[in-house]
Amino acid sequence: MPTITSVSPTSGPTSGGNSVVITGTGFAFVPTTVRFGANATTFTINSPTQITAIAPSGTGTVQVTVSNSDGTSNGVPYTFAQVPSLTSLSPTGGPAAGGTPVTLTGSSLSGTTAVNFGATPAVSFTVVSDTQVTAVAPPGAGTVQVTVTTPLGSSNGLPFTYVGVPVIVSISPSSGPVSGGVLVSLTGSGFTGATAVNFGATPATFFGVLSDTSIIAIAPPGTGTVAVTVTAAAGTSAGVSFTYVPAPTLTSISPTTGPVTGGTTVTLTGTGFTGATAVVFGILPATSFTVNSPTQITAVTPVGIGTVPVTVATPGGIATGVSFTYVLPPILFFLNPPVGPQAGGTSVTLTGVGLSATTGVNFGATPAASFTVVSDSQVTAVAPPGTGTVQVTVTTSSGSSNGLPFTYVGIPAIVSISPNFGPVTGGVVVSLTGSGFTGATAVNFGATPATFFVALSNTSIIALAPPGTGTVPVTVTTAAGTSAGVSFTYVPAPTLTSISPTTGPVTGGTTVTLTGTGFTGATAVFFGILPATSFTINSSTQITAVTPVGLGTVPVTVATPGGIATGVFYTYS
Repeated sequence: MPTITSVSPTSGPTSGGNSVVITGTGFAFVPTTVRFGANATTFTINSPTQITAIAPSGTGTVQVTVSNSDGTSNGVPYTFAQVPSLTSLSPTGGPAAGGTPVTLTGSSLSGTTAVNFGATPAVSFTVVSDTQVTAVAPPGAGTVQVTVTTPLGSSNGLPFTYVGVPVIVSISPSSGPVSGGVLVSLTGSGFTGATAVNFGATPATFFGVLSDTSIIAIAPPGTGTVAVTVTAAAGTSAGVSFTYVPAPTLTSISPTTGPVTGGTTVTLTGTGFTGATAVVFGILPATSFTVNSPTQITAVTPVGIGTVPVTVATPGGIATGVSFTYVLPPILFFLNPPVGPQAGGTSVTLTGVGLSATTGVNFGATPAASFTVVSDSQVTAVAPPGTGTVQVTVTTSSGSSNGLPFTYVGIPAIVSISPNFGPVTGGVVVSLTGSGFTGATAVNFGATPATFFVALSNTSIIALAPPGTGTVPVTVTTAAGTSAGVSFTYVPAPTLTSISPTTGPVTGGTTVTLTGTGFTGATAVFFGILPATSFTINSSTQITAVTPVGLGTVPVTVATPGGIATGVFYTYS
């Protein structure tokens, strides 16, 4: 009967296929089978004391037996075991010089016979348990696969990266508030496996390695300028400066108001303005701003409405505490008077809204000689010298108003009047022709104002003559002054005292002599309702006229600029 004294190896992979040498006695007779547990396998008889068998697949520990016609041998244990497997390394990187202690975690590690970093064996290794091995990394470069070898085979590989000492090329931003909390991006090399990011002696509140060349870190609280460093297994980088900036303060703004259209340049005063990144009015950024010094910024307001907070942002934080008020620009409704002499000096009342903060009044491009703010709705201004028609505007810190026309006029001049005479009772419509009539404030006949007048244009006025006597100068007055006078003669009403002869044929043609007064300038002689065929003014007291055709007794009438004379009759026979 065969006997087995040993098997080698005593274990193998669950997949089988490995050669197992069985040593014992009684192998000279051809055995019928070799079994691993219940599974028979192929074999070769090397000698009466040795057989080489091929292990089948299996699990656990089984008995190896040899059977022949004389019987079955004793059993010797053989264990089916897993090939080693790695699940993690810690750390996953180290310096190119080697020497990094690395913990390998996995399964089926108890029979470890070798640990390799790429093709290079570990400097040393220790089997801690079936799930853990520690190894010391040899020198190397780049990323290599770490594997474990047991009698059953080699494990899968896990990457281990050899790194140089980390180098920081730049950080952004390079400043932040003393309270910390700003997210800083570090760019460089050798960041893989970084174990620390420090701001001076203080660790970053948080950091994350994005790649071998990029880290993000949250700055801790601090003061002054400190060195930012990255530490990895290969060592600690040189420091790159990061400056802690005190929080800014904002104490005043000037001016505090401006137009809703924006564009006002304001001066902000405070502290800690160095490196300011934004100036905001309400929710809108300033159109532009300039940091003049750590205590002063000039900024141009954006469009806006109402009262809004002003904010200054710097790497050290945000400053608030002052406000800016957007106001509507002034509006003018009317001027009084709208005209004045070219020499200036006219006192003009401007009426509108938003006038209380008036800083200037202009007549065209020329400032008023002076102005007074009466109320938010009224300003009085003295017109400067000028010519033509100009636009009058009011300026405040909110902008300039709309313009209203103001006309500079010369002293009026009368070229002619028609008619240039009229009755002492007045009432005749007189047409005046000349220049400079715009804005006329008076038309006088001597010292007596016209009963009524209208300036039709700069060159024409019609006026209703008042009662008067004699010859008087007619004048026109405007803001620029009073014209020279043109004569107007008041003509007394005529009288008619007699006619000779008093009768004549119905066929007319009779020459009659009319006697009376005030005949100068007579314009008509009537017989009844028919005008004389002709008439001649012989003197202020006598007219000769030729009768028209007629019938019966009719009144005789003489018309002059002074009126109408009646009182005598003529009989057609």
